Amino acid sequence: MKPNPESEVVKIENLEKRYQGTDGFALKGLNLAIRRQEIFGLLGPNGSGKTTTLSIICGIRKPDKGTVQLFGQDIKTGINAIKALMGYVPQEIALYPKLTLQENLKYFASLHGLSGNKLKERIEFCLKVARLENHAKKRIDSFSGGMKRRSNLVVGIIHNPSLLLLDEPTVGVDPQSKNAIFEALNALRENGMTMIYTTHYMEEVETLCDSIGIMDNGKMIIQGHASDLIRQTPDCTNIGEVFLALTGKQLRDESDS
Repeated sequence: MKPNPESEVVKIENLEKRYQGTDGFALKGLNLAIRRQEIFGLLGPNGSGKTTTLSIICGIRKPDKGTVQLFGQDIKTGINAIKALMGYVPQEIALYPKLTLQENLKYFASLHGLSGNKLKERIEFCLKVARLENHAKKRIDSFSGGMKRRSNLVVGIIHNPSLLLLDEPTVGVDPQSKNAIFEALNALRENGMTMIYTTHYMEEVETLCDSIGIMDNGKMIIQGHASDLIRQTPDCTNIGEVFLALTGKQLRDESDS
């Protein structure tokens, strides 16, 4: 299956999800559209529905109502083919610490059926984009926090996905590593990749993302370019202020859903 370059990569309409034993909805009438080769910043307080949205896109959870189309294909009927086009970079470091970076890349590549020259080319590309060429044969447990974050990223792109989901990919990294990650993501976008980027760092989405969506209470309450969202929200000069103006300043201490 090849993505249609003319279609929206992600199209969600009237999505609903309610977990058994809960009073409210995790998602209630969610609508979302993401274009090809776009970095989309998905923001929301804890409990807003971001994690549920990502898990439905990945095919881990099923919605109660509504439709999700990826690359023009409904996930209800084509999720197996679609999964091959997706990559996921979790907030946790999902690597084997006793293996070298190269061994990790080979292992995860094998899960996608990569071998031979194609595998060699992808490993070379991933190491270069993450600036880890000189560390390929070092064990992950010897890496700094920033190097582990960059390694986490390249493991998620080893199979060259068309859609990449990133969950807090810069947590705890130094400014230099964060800059390297941003440069890598921009390079991937230039090569045609579409991304959904979740974070609690407002300045990141304002710097990196082409479009931003702010969720709360299971709904998308605003979506658009950062400058448009700031202009539409009275007395706000940055996305952080827009976020608080729309979602409030009350603490959200429960876990995300």
